[in-house]
Amino acid sequence: MAGRPFWSGQLRISLVSFGIQLFPATSAASEISFHQIDRKTHQRVHHLNVINGDEPVDNDDIVKGYEYSKGKYVIVEPEEVKKLRLETQNTIDVAQFVDARELLPTLFEKPYFVVPDPKGSIEAFAVVRTAMQQADKVAIGEVAFGGREHLVAIAPAPQKNARGLMAYTLRYAEELRDPKEYFDSIKEHAVDKKQLALANDLIRAQSAPFHLDDFKDDYEAALHELIEARRTKSPLPVAEAKPRAKVVSLMDALKRSVSETENAPKHPRPATSRPSKNGPTLVKSRKRSRKAA
Repeated sequence: MAGRPFWSGQLRISLVSFGIQLFPATSAASEISFHQIDRKTHQRVHHLNVINGDEPVDNDDIVKGYEYSKGKYVIVEPEEVKKLRLETQNTIDVAQFVDARELLPTLFEKPYFVVPDPKGSIEAFAVVRTAMQQADKVAIGEVAFGGREHLVAIAPAPQKNARGLMAYTLRYAEELRDPKEYFDSIKEHAVDKKQLALANDLIRAQSAPFHLDDFKDDYEAALHELIEARRTKSPLPVAEAKPRAKVVSLMDALKRSVSETENAPKHPRPATSRPSKNGPTLVKSRKRSRKAA
């Protein structure tokens, strides 16, 4: 079961409106989280709400405040926030449609699954989704949740024959730093044609279809291994140091890289590991295999 939707409301395109539900497309359930523990007693450390160093404050007395000047705040009550009643709390009004390639990767934040409201018009949802697929367009609008308003892009799901839509929260322009501040200081450098040809050969040799399952969180796996070793009082895992190849020049590095890549054996895709029902599974880090095209 999908559970309760993260957001429910209307998707409105001009005079066409129908109910939709948003569900988070990502999960942090598999991530290891740590608590702060006292080293001597192994008791969990709790943080108190205090002012002036040690004077406790009740939760009912804590409100939101905006610092408009050093040490000076404007207090905003929860009831005042609720009374804002932005239309985007209940409706995503499509402002325009754009080509997907117009949206830079730096804009994207979080993905959500979009499904039709069971009590709404599934017919309208299906018609709009199919029209967006045929036009290869993405809808741009705004939605309010989580205490702020978000720019959002709604697109057909990328999976073949998927009957749903995807929503992606986007960053506003003022949230993005100007790349010129970082890139303009890079000095222009002439590119050697022979080195460029070898670099192109290297890229072609290491090109392959992208399979997300080929990539695992090695750091998370190493943490599982460390925790299991501490829990069972086993020797702590030690990372194997990888020998560094001595390279005389960029040309030498390119030649050797192309040769090693072309002569490397083709490995099958690694099997997906599954967590044990009895606790953390001992997972050994492994090199990610890539199939050459």
